[in-house]
Amino acid sequence: MAIKEKVEMTTSEREIMRVVWTLGNATSKDIVDMLEAKKEWKPATAKTFIGRLVKKGFLLAESEGNKYIYSAAISEEDSVRTAAHRLFEQICHKQAGKTIADMLADAPLSHRDIELIQQVLDGKKKHAVDEVACNCVPGQCKCKCSTH
Repeated sequence: MAIKEKVEMTTSEREIMRVVWTLGNATSKDIVDMLEAKKEWKPATAKTFIGRLVKKGFLLAESEGNKYIYSAAISEEDSVRTAAHRLFEQICHKQAGKTIADMLADAPLSHRDIELIQQVLDGKKKHAVDEVACNCVPGQCKCKCSTH
């Protein structure tokens, strides 16, 4: 089953996916065992989230005897990238820079991470505009720009 466009993954579903991304393939028991220390979910709760992930198309289920083996239909990297893109679709373009700066301020970063970010910024700087245009629908925007 393909992932349905614009389907969101909840925080709890992401916890399930992180186990599957780590293990590659997992049974519901594997998932419950891995999350036992972090979450106080009953096995039925984890199975409910697994079922939702299958229905949404994020997990693939293959029958093996009397159990299912689950694998990811989307990589963790693609999932994170999609979530970030969706966030930026929901805010005014004028807020993107501040939002990124806030995220960077809060994120633990290695020297290598900082170098990578600096390279991206150096590339962006070559094509930067003096002011980012507002993309809001009239009545949704706080920037009070004159384009509405």
